[in-house]
Amino acid sequence: MKLDYIYHSGFAIEADGVTVIIDYYKDSSETEYNKGIVHDYLLGSPGELYVLSSHFHPDHFNREVLLWKAERPDIHYIFSKDILKHRRAAREDATYINKGDVYEDRNIRIEAFGSTDVGISFLIDLQGVRLFHAGDLNNWHWSEESTPQEIRKAEGDFLAEVKCLQQTAPSVDVAMFPVDNRIGKDYMRGAEQFVERIKTAIFVPMHFSEEYKGGNAFRPFAESKGCRFLSITRRGESFDITQ
Repeated sequence: MKLDYIYHSGFAIEADGVTVIIDYYKDSSETEYNKGIVHDYLLGSPGELYVLSSHFHPDHFNREVLLWKAERPDIHYIFSKDILKHRRAAREDATYINKGDVYEDRNIRIEAFGSTDVGISFLIDLQGVRLFHAGDLNNWHWSEESTPQEIRKAEGDFLAEVKCLQQTAPSVDVAMFPVDNRIGKDYMRGAEQFVERIKTAIFVPMHFSEEYKGGNAFRPFAESKGCRFLSITRRGESFDITQ
């Protein structure tokens, strides 16, 4: 099984006869529109294709994905219900799920968990591998700007969502989680709290745009908790996650 980094919070999972694209925003080419690992390769992959979007924010959902159906009429769209609520897609375009809902077919099981921003996070069971994509679930606070009360609330909300996940998935094989230094000096706090509570075999940073150094700075802490850390250095990078 391979994990492909597309851009920002966008990833693809390549399994035996199944491809899953999550939170597509832009393709992996830095210079050409609609060029990169998705358009040049993944959309033509044999087998079943699933496209997941955790919420309507434009850095997690691009309406362009709906056009892919012309090329892949067998495509499965599983979106957070806020995408429908905000009229970013129509009811007939996708299967919509909220926190607590499950999408399951003969290939894949997807359970929706909460977020501390908008939408949902995804717990994915695929061919014996359990993956978690956080969407915008994080301990979002700007310690230089937020009040102590705001920081306490943000942390309490986040830890409540992690506890809910922990009850179903005390361990995961792969976690894709925000490590975004744009939120200030405590930007790794949510990731630290996550791996302290959820036993994570492979940790993958995300939501850092082009700030690779900031995302990869989490490596020492992740490894101290027994995680294999995937350092991302470029768009379109691929990793073997079953070795």
